[in-house]
Amino acid sequence: MAQNNQPAEQDLNQLLKVRHDKLRDLQENGKDPFQITTYDVNSHSMEIKNNFDSMEGQTVSIAGRMMFKRVMGKASFCNVQDLQGNIQAYVARDSIGEDSYKDFKKYDVGDILGIKGEVFKTKTGEISVHAKEVTLLSKSLQILPEKFHGLTDTDVRYRQRYVDLIMNSEVKDTFIKRSKVLSSIRRFLDGQGFMEVETPMLVSNAGGAAARPFETHFNALNEDLKLRISLELYLKRLIVGGMERVYEIGRVFRNEGLDTRHNPEFTLMELYQAYTDYHGMMDLTENLYRHVAKEVTGSEILTYGERQMDLSKPFERITMVDAVKKYANVDFNEIHSTEEAKKLADEHHIEYEDRHKKGDILSLFFEEYAEEHLIQPTFVMDHPIEISPLTKKKPDNPEYVERFEFFLNGWEMANAYSELNDPLDQRKRFEAQEALLAAGDAEANHTDEDFLNALSIGMPPTGGIGFGIDRMVMMMTNSPAIRDVLLFPTLKNLDK
Repeated sequence: MAQNNQPAEQDLNQLLKVRHDKLRDLQENGKDPFQITTYDVNSHSMEIKNNFDSMEGQTVSIAGRMMFKRVMGKASFCNVQDLQGNIQAYVARDSIGEDSYKDFKKYDVGDILGIKGEVFKTKTGEISVHAKEVTLLSKSLQILPEKFHGLTDTDVRYRQRYVDLIMNSEVKDTFIKRSKVLSSIRRFLDGQGFMEVETPMLVSNAGGAAARPFETHFNALNEDLKLRISLELYLKRLIVGGMERVYEIGRVFRNEGLDTRHNPEFTLMELYQAYTDYHGMMDLTENLYRHVAKEVTGSEILTYGERQMDLSKPFERITMVDAVKKYANVDFNEIHSTEEAKKLADEHHIEYEDRHKKGDILSLFFEEYAEEHLIQPTFVMDHPIEISPLTKKKPDNPEYVERFEFFLNGWEMANAYSELNDPLDQRKRFEAQEALLAAGDAEANHTDEDFLNALSIGMPPTGGIGFGIDRMVMMMTNSPAIRDVLLFPTLKNLDK
């Protein structure tokens, strides 16, 4: 294999040498592109194409990467790609001058050019720029992937996202939409009177979710710290402080596996609203999702693969017990003890741990039988208390709490509570979590004394919710994996 690849490697090395030689010649002749610091860009490709009738004959300055070049004696064509797309430039010796034209003929695909000229349409009807000046703004010393085969190796695409963005326009579109999702969320929440805040990423106690944290050491204070796994506990402190509607969009970190829907660092949005409950959070979620879908995709019907999810209708609301009854034909209202629940799990071949209680078993049944069926937008309500340490109990049934998870396409998209604001009850829940930690559950929460102190000061009735932004973007862009919506996903180090 090595011998067969050798000529190709030699050819590539020669091509790279030619590019380095061209750069050296430019530098020796006082034309070093890397000495240029600015270029006055006043137009972009799609702006020109979409407004040709009003811009025909106008002088424009565009800049971008040359993706194609065809030299035809005294005149040439090239294609320049910018943020919006690409546009053709007509470059003629008599228009830019003989010396500049000689330089242009030596430029390579991948070089970044600035072109100033008039907007016109060629005889074949292609909207173009008739160049009057061509400026080399940056010399590309690498070879871009071959155009028609492109950059197809997914691992290379993720590792070299900068090349992926150049070669695959749909990838750039995905990340433009991601930015639109975030700005659309902010517009909606700002319009609802929410205030965006920022809370610590480095914390002494990583709580608010069931996850294993990353740990680090702060040298200046000689203290061990953790990267946050959620935004919850600090945002609730702000509700205590009188900030009635707050939200944060930020990175959180969970020391867990990688798959199509999980990355160890991901973007979470959490919001908290005083004087409402989980029903208020359901209403907010419906309105938010419709707003974002309409702004980003132009429709309240989301297409993901072969499925369509209709956001225009009222979202289904079903309790976890009823969902298990519906899809597993098992009624947990008839199960009165942990022993009965475990016996039922054995009969259905559902694996559980010794520490699990009735509520944990119910959750396992839900995951096994119900989740995959929740394609259309659905709120699954009233979780067992065992899996909800920060949530208010249902007054009429204290085995369950006022919590919901929002499902779409069979995925959990959001998690919301009527927030627990009783400091005495919260202490008991933390004590139960500490017992789980001692029993070997690495994802259980530690007691957070400062948070308990905040609750003791007094927190009003509050509704809160956490949204997985990356999954939301996956849905809005029809992307098959979370890595497709993260500019730089976590990857195994190739040096190890």
